[in-house]
Amino acid sequence: MKRGSRPRIEKPMSAVPLELTVPITPSARFDVIDVRKRIADLHGDALDPYPRCLYNSFHTTAGYLDQSLATRLERRRRGISGYVTAFRTLFPEGAGYRHDDLHDRSELSADQRDVEPRNADSHLAFMAAGLRTCVTYRNRPQEPVSFVDLDGVSDGRPRQRLTSVVGYTSEVEVARVRLDVPVSGHPVDSINLKDPGLGLYEELAQLIGRHDVIHGRLRLALTPGERQAGLTVNEYETLLMEHDLIEVLRDPLRFMAEKSRHALAAPRAVPWRTLDYAKYDLVRAFNEVVEALGLSESMIERILARAIGVPASRFLRMKRSVDLLVSDRKSPGVGTIVEGTYQSPILVQWRPSASRIRHVEATLYQFE
Repeated sequence: MKRGSRPRIEKPMSAVPLELTVPITPSARFDVIDVRKRIADLHGDALDPYPRCLYNSFHTTAGYLDQSLATRLERRRRGISGYVTAFRTLFPEGAGYRHDDLHDRSELSADQRDVEPRNADSHLAFMAAGLRTCVTYRNRPQEPVSFVDLDGVSDGRPRQRLTSVVGYTSEVEVARVRLDVPVSGHPVDSINLKDPGLGLYEELAQLIGRHDVIHGRLRLALTPGERQAGLTVNEYETLLMEHDLIEVLRDPLRFMAEKSRHALAAPRAVPWRTLDYAKYDLVRAFNEVVEALGLSESMIERILARAIGVPASRFLRMKRSVDLLVSDRKSPGVGTIVEGTYQSPILVQWRPSASRIRHVEATLYQFE
């Protein structure tokens, strides 16, 4: 060491990932909450030593934007709130969504109908705006991390939200496997990857257990050869398509205009993700209709599929990958996929697969 020079002090790093559970109480139906500030209030500077953080929402109408997009929006005058509001305008509350006709929701019990929120608009805006349930951020303690809630107050009462935050130093890839996902011969199809009948979640659970990952993430990504398909995480249910299906297939932009009570002067006025909701509800209803009418595998089905294929490929801009949190929060010392009650990874195709098989690569990362 040179005379007069000071020794370099290394910033201490914890070798053990730290997971924090952060309760959130929204103050309005649409609310943007700084999770970093909430963490500081509850846990001080506990996350500061970690260069990276994973944020996981347990809800399908509340989550996070990718850090790059969030950072760009924060530099603009209207910020994240203005960005999301644009999508909320396209899907106004109480605009006659079939999902909100609770008496027609056969999967709900009488007790569930009494408390089930009418929140189709929130689901649609969540997906259209590109919100995610699980994101990884570079940890910048002085910068906000925005938890965006689109359905934070129901019947005048705030909903209790929960997010999990994991601070970690680095991550190591420990395993990679290919999953074969069977799809139907329908040109447009959606598959719940959490469906027990597929056995994929059981295979992923075995993968996590075999490598003894306690804290980490699981990335599901379409393999490079897969085209005209995408992945999302949301609630796998029929939202509004049985009543509006024909109208949507005939003219998707007109449907969006009527639901938003705005006249669209030109197709370019529609943001490119406004039809993201179709990624599972529209395709399920589409398949049910063509089968009921005996049109499966017919020329009519192919024509209708092309009608929906244009918005799917040009408007949805569906992601090719999703992340899932792996944690031992359910059982200490045993890592499992952690997610909300109604969350499911969903694969959607808007063109048929010749082999009726789609390939998804699952990559398991361990946090250190």
